[in-house]
Amino acid sequence: MCATLLVAASTMLAGGRLDLKDITGGSFAGESLTRVEPLADGETYAQISKDRKQIVKYSFKTGKQVGVLFDANTVRGASITSVDGYILSPDGKRMLIQTQTKPIYRRSFTAVYYIYTLGNSSVEPLSDGGPQQAPLFSPDGTMIAFVREGNIYLVKLLYGNSESQVTKDGKRNEVINGVPDWVYEEEFATNSSLVFTADSRQLCWIRYDESAVKEYAMQLFRGSNPARDEYASYPGEYRYKYPVAGGDNSKVTVHSFDIKSRQTRQMQLPLDADGYIPRIKMTSDPAKVAVFTMNRHQDNLSIYMANPLSTVCQLVIQEKVDKYVKQEAMAAIKFTDRHILLPSDRDGYMHLYLYTLGGQLRRQMTSGKFEVTDVYGYDEATGDVYYAANTLGPQDKQVYVTHQNGKTERLTAKEGHNNATFSKNYKYFINSWSDKDTPAVYTLNNNSGKQLATLIDNKELKKKLASCGLGTREMFSFATSEGVQLNGWMVKPAGFDPARRYPVIMYQYGGPGNQQVLNSWNIGMCGQGAMLEQYFAQQGYVVVCVDGRGTGGRGAEFEKCTYLRLGELEAKDQVETAQWLAGQPYVDKDRIGIWGWSYGGWNTLMSMSEGRPVFRAGVAIAPPTSWRFYDTVYSERYMRTPKENPQGYDEVNPIARASKLSGALLICHGLADDNVHFQNTAEYTEALVQADKDFRELVYVNRNHSISGGNTRNHLFRQALNFFNAEMK
Repeated sequence: MCATLLVAASTMLAGGRLDLKDITGGSFAGESLTRVEPLADGETYAQISKDRKQIVKYSFKTGKQVGVLFDANTVRGASITSVDGYILSPDGKRMLIQTQTKPIYRRSFTAVYYIYTLGNSSVEPLSDGGPQQAPLFSPDGTMIAFVREGNIYLVKLLYGNSESQVTKDGKRNEVINGVPDWVYEEEFATNSSLVFTADSRQLCWIRYDESAVKEYAMQLFRGSNPARDEYASYPGEYRYKYPVAGGDNSKVTVHSFDIKSRQTRQMQLPLDADGYIPRIKMTSDPAKVAVFTMNRHQDNLSIYMANPLSTVCQLVIQEKVDKYVKQEAMAAIKFTDRHILLPSDRDGYMHLYLYTLGGQLRRQMTSGKFEVTDVYGYDEATGDVYYAANTLGPQDKQVYVTHQNGKTERLTAKEGHNNATFSKNYKYFINSWSDKDTPAVYTLNNNSGKQLATLIDNKELKKKLASCGLGTREMFSFATSEGVQLNGWMVKPAGFDPARRYPVIMYQYGGPGNQQVLNSWNIGMCGQGAMLEQYFAQQGYVVVCVDGRGTGGRGAEFEKCTYLRLGELEAKDQVETAQWLAGQPYVDKDRIGIWGWSYGGWNTLMSMSEGRPVFRAGVAIAPPTSWRFYDTVYSERYMRTPKENPQGYDEVNPIARASKLSGALLICHGLADDNVHFQNTAEYTEALVQADKDFRELVYVNRNHSISGGNTRNHLFRQALNFFNAEMK
């Protein structure tokens, strides 16, 4: 039967239907507008050209090109083959050109940077001492600080680009200055911990002493794409500091460096012995650097104003909420010249609160039973705040302005998913709109919402899609047996026959605050209009995605109800989804499968061992299998420590439920996954062996959590589909 299906699939592909390599290669991603940098004049923005040779200047009013800021074809002093990124100085006179980028973890990377003076045809290397990390212009544009191998360096542009070393104690796997350690980068979503003061006289940074954090070692092989020839005969290993739940974190402190006197000071920052410092921010006051602290439970966020000279730290805002402060809210805090704009779910929904720099609450800017999803900024000149919110429902996102008088205006016209990039003066914004059936459309708009120009319409992609034999994408909702209303989307095959009974594959993620059910083009495992799900539909499946309890967009109560027992309610809701689907006349109740990646892999395993045997087959990719193996910040945010919550850790996990696994299982993992270690799959599959449970396992050499590179992603998804075909057809 499997061979017959493969022949049928080949026939369909020959007829112009979807090809898996096109999907994994991003052929249906469409044209996009990326790396847009609003310029200081408020009227223009910059963007890297498609050939990555130029940085081009465009008008916010017309979308037309009005200049070229940088051209690799004409510069002297270095051969720059490709521009990976750029950083403009605050005064607009210079630019850092990023080249030869090499990723470290999810957000961190090293690169070779060049200094380019606008209007000058020559470039100069930022440093000759090796690749740099997290470079930063001083506010006056005369200096650049950066990090190399855990130490901070300072380049003075007015003194012949003279380079000096600010710190000397940086050492791999012991001390890091100015950039975060692994767990801070991953779970607090940051790649820099270094700022200047507003007068450019002081450098301030977070220092991470990770010497007490235990190391994790991953074995590396030769592999390919890329090949590691140094491991051709014997494997090597990669060691780094990774704090598991309940373990030691880095000891963090904040320091300042007086550039003139070269004196270094440590801030007198009140901090629990096991507390966190997730952020450091420059303010408009040279005597105040904003420092964020959190307790280990992460339910108390404090913002201090640290004086770099006196080292005194004054508490200005203390944000205490039930269960935990959302990392996304902390990361979205905005500082203006005179105010702090703080997102908080203190009233049950994520809303905006305006404070003075001194910590006085001026007013709550938004309210209602909806969530503010993005914070664009606060206009000091007018008192207007710009943001995105899901006021039309959890699946929708619109751009809004709330005026100083409290009046709110919606600036986007169409239901669906909107994202905005505002000019520096908030006069204009670039809007990206899509819905489940329409690829992204990029428009220029003024701050009243009037459309000024269309930049990208993706009409060519729409034409391409019209000949692909796609099925329908539909939104739906239903109530579980516990009375919980859940939202979902499904993809039905082209020529769907309601009289037939189709096999179903459920795709989900389910992690805290995450949303997969959105009226957006970027839905599905690979995005691109759920194109991978469309490919599955062409093989005869109905594909379904449902956001269960714990996911975002519906307020704090819905999102935080999974606290201390991650996976329990999420699995119940996926099982209830399968049971609801089994009751639909077009579903074959005996052929329902489930799959997911990362937390979605965890949720797949939890759902297949929930106790109600509703799944015929499942595929778990890079799954956590016990939060005891995962990092401190994420695990403890939702579970507290294993010592405080042993039942939550030990009773609610796939390993503990191995004997209850029901349905055929394929589990896939990258051997070099620095995020969810292969240890999770190794320990889980051993539990399955001892429980006498059959399963299939695929490992991918030298691949990290994304399991990509070369033909890897294409192979992975083909194995998943072949597995479902073999077990469910």
